[in-house]
Amino acid sequence: MSVHSAPCCAIDFGTSNSAVAIPDGAGSIELVPVEGSALAMPTAVFYSAEDGSRLFGRAAVQAYVDGYEGRLMRSIKSILGSDLMDRTTEVGLGVSVKYIDVVIAYVRELKHQAEQHVGGKIAQVVIGRPVFFVDGDNARDKLAQQTLASAAQAVGFSDVTFQYEPIAAALDFEQTIDKETLVLVADIGGGTSDFSVVRVGPLQRAKTDRASDILANHGVHVAGTDFDREVNVAAIMPKLGLGSATRAKSGNATSGPSRVPSATYFDLATWHLINTVYTPNRLIELRQMVSMFADSALHRRLMTVVEKRLGHELAAKAEAAKIHVAQTGIAEIDLAAVEENLSAHFDADQQRAALAAEMTKIVAAASETLRLAGLRPEAIGALYFTGGSTGFGALTDAIAAVVPAASRVTGDRFSSVVSGLGIHASRHFAA
Repeated sequence: MSVHSAPCCAIDFGTSNSAVAIPDGAGSIELVPVEGSALAMPTAVFYSAEDGSRLFGRAAVQAYVDGYEGRLMRSIKSILGSDLMDRTTEVGLGVSVKYIDVVIAYVRELKHQAEQHVGGKIAQVVIGRPVFFVDGDNARDKLAQQTLASAAQAVGFSDVTFQYEPIAAALDFEQTIDKETLVLVADIGGGTSDFSVVRVGPLQRAKTDRASDILANHGVHVAGTDFDREVNVAAIMPKLGLGSATRAKSGNATSGPSRVPSATYFDLATWHLINTVYTPNRLIELRQMVSMFADSALHRRLMTVVEKRLGHELAAKAEAAKIHVAQTGIAEIDLAAVEENLSAHFDADQQRAALAAEMTKIVAAASETLRLAGLRPEAIGALYFTGGSTGFGALTDAIAAVVPAASRVTGDRFSSVVSGLGIHASRHFAA
């Protein structure tokens, strides 16, 4: 591909995975190999404490799993719009970086891969964004987009624009239909669950301005990584003492048993908060809690996880268990890294119970999108699923029940959005 055929690109900057698309100048969209031959790359950065180098994507995760000294950063999209952006975090002995610099480094890697692919510089970019980066806070949501735009400009993109991720998915879906249809797009990713009602069809495809075809957008900051956290909290953290009784105090026999504080466990189960548990002050605090535990073995397991920095490994095991239960109905989670012969059983009933509250929020967002569009469920002709978390059948079934008459279509879980962003980029920058 020549450089002149690709003055622009599209980036799907995801919570779990990211991808890049290039319009080829002839009306087609090409996905860029961003890590070897892979067309999507985990949104992860590993900072080596040994030589100061950085690794991205699968290589970053593998370096951490292999036990190299350093810091793994994942779910960095989740902190856009938060107070963490301007703060620094330690990535090695005596070495700190700002969280915003982690975002910049990752976006620079995506841009580098795209430019390597086309053989020249790319200055224009469309970046996908969720309907809400931050729920219920317009100022922080605006800040999140501004931060991502600043990161793109910092790596050399001079013309940066945004498109809603579910709208992009609708543009991709539109290439496949032959009549006008109202579609409810359900984009359930790693960090957000986004919905849009869009009018699509052959006549609409030629339009550059699609504002009149977008009937409603809505979303919630609940998705795959929240599922991982809830599985972790339900299946793994109790093995470390979550919900366990504190040591009884004399003179307090008539009251029910109190429970050990839970905040540490929820931080350990949340990807972007895990490293906050490893700070010296937290370590001192946790060591001093030993007298509080009725079962000292549980405290010992907790300290093993914190002192050996096993939080990300346990989070990965929770994610794997979630997927395995969705596929087979049962999972045995190996926790031998914490204690010899330790494991946790998790099954479909437990998973449904653990994820019920989060699923309810997502389904409610789908219903609210219809209300915002002023439509009854029967007006929707198609329900289009995209995003990595649409592999969870119980969730997609629950969303489908909102529009029972709609035809159910499943797009490519990992490329529909970036392909649609590429379509938008080709039209936007050609206009």
